[in-house]
Amino acid sequence: MKLALAGRVSPPTAAILQVPEPGLTPRDLLDRAISLRPVLRARQEEHEALGTYAEDVHDTFERMGFYRITQPRRFGGYEFGLPVFFRTMMEISRGDPGVGWCLTLAASHAFLLASHWPEQAQRELFGVTGHFVAPHRAQPLGTATPVPGGLLIQGRWNYASGVPHATHFIGTAMLRKEDGTPPSPVLVVVPRGGYEVLKDWGGDEILGMRSSGSNTVLIEGAVIPAHHAVPFNAQFCRPEEMADGTPGTRLHGNPMYLGRIMGPYHASLVSVVVGATWAAIDEYEALIGRMKTLADPALLRADHHDVQRTLGLALARADAAEAILVRTLERYMEMCERWAEDGTPISVEENLRLRAALQQAGAMGVETVEMLLRSAGAFTTKKGNRLQRYFRDVMMYRTHSSAQWEEFATYVGRAHLGKPIGMRGL
Repeated sequence: MKLALAGRVSPPTAAILQVPEPGLTPRDLLDRAISLRPVLRARQEEHEALGTYAEDVHDTFERMGFYRITQPRRFGGYEFGLPVFFRTMMEISRGDPGVGWCLTLAASHAFLLASHWPEQAQRELFGVTGHFVAPHRAQPLGTATPVPGGLLIQGRWNYASGVPHATHFIGTAMLRKEDGTPPSPVLVVVPRGGYEVLKDWGGDEILGMRSSGSNTVLIEGAVIPAHHAVPFNAQFCRPEEMADGTPGTRLHGNPMYLGRIMGPYHASLVSVVVGATWAAIDEYEALIGRMKTLADPALLRADHHDVQRTLGLALARADAAEAILVRTLERYMEMCERWAEDGTPISVEENLRLRAALQQAGAMGVETVEMLLRSAGAFTTKKGNRLQRYFRDVMMYRTHSSAQWEEFATYVGRAHLGKPIGMRGL
């Protein structure tokens, strides 16, 4: 989706780096993700113990193009739309939700960088190869202090999912002002070597998502160029602040790089949950195809109407959750295109409703996996059973601050009624 209408989106600037596979298609990406499913399932225990996916799997992900899906072509990426990226991540997560979480949260932020950082920073951060992998910890758990040569970054960011294989870390920090005014949140990019990854993930350190690489990042005095930090206003952004677009829309000629992250950020979590839902269905179907009912030891579970109903409900809910995921991302792309065509911004309410819709897909996924575990029986709760692993994984999503759909619905209702939202002054 590249438009140059009404002067709102500039023609794309000439490429600096070549993409590794110029003829790669979205179908290729999906087929590659699906082909890895048996391997990822076979290595689930290994990756849980490791806390992330193994180095050879990382090399495979890089070779298959998964880190470059939304990265701009100018800097060696494929610049596919968000639906392509998140459908691919859903398929990886069907092989292993923890690995999917790690990959998704590591690979999704090339889109953020391409949207909001100035051209010089993008040139420097995408570098001479275009290999850019970076998690973003959105909570402001550090500080950025002006010093000669740039900004001094200090802080400790937990749950930095995707960091084990990262080339950079994006942290939200509070920028201390030299004029004495209150600090404001900024996004800072620190290259590998400027931060320490603590060994606090994997094994039984946490309930679920044990292979998600959600380690803590510690920065004790890295200095970055000032232009490697940008204001953190991408979640809501008042409509008037969107009138002239972003560095990304002007540089890459693609309205996708308006970079409104309220919806896309939550898709990073929900695509994994939907993948976990399909994984749980696969495991349940295999189980009922070989096990007998308790009431009638001669009757295969797959031939019992109660089990058939459970499977049917699970399939319907997984289909619905996947449809919500894909359609919500398509809506985001359409809103960006609308802005390019006639200048209509993405409103605060629209932004909130994108996330709210995705939360409902996540809710269906969580409820479906729980239903399948309960129907399968207590033996599935033993260590090493895939159904209990998928249940642990989706429960990690359920406890995530952005997955509290009941609380979030209040903000949606207030926005719809034209009342102050109560988030960051909105």
